[in-house]
Amino acid sequence: MDTFRTALTVGLGAGLGAVVRHLVLLSAAPGSTAALALTFAVNMLGCFAMGLYKPGPLWGAGFLGGFTTFSAISVAAMQSEAIIALVIVALSFAMSIVSYLLGHTLRERRHG
Repeated sequence: MDTFRTALTVGLGAGLGAVVRHLVLLSAAPGSTAALALTFAVNMLGCFAMGLYKPGPLWGAGFLGGFTTFSAISVAAMQSEAIIALVIVALSFAMSIVSYLLGHTLRERRHG
């Protein structure tokens, strides 16, 4: 029963995170450079928050997991020329990891 409860908690958080991401992205035209930039910003913010707060299932895997998105980055990459696609994917991956590590480092300094 505990596994089922955790799954429901993560699912609830993921749904909320996806709704917030959608609301943020409504300010840009789908497929535009602005939408891609906002998606990068959302992913970096979510990864930073994950590192900074080390949240549990509802806010971590749930909300922040639903808030961030690799699929939107993948779609943008697939709609681009090969070299641009490679840059988009590599930059997204690198920026997300750096954002997480920055948040993690700040958390460690604050509590360590």
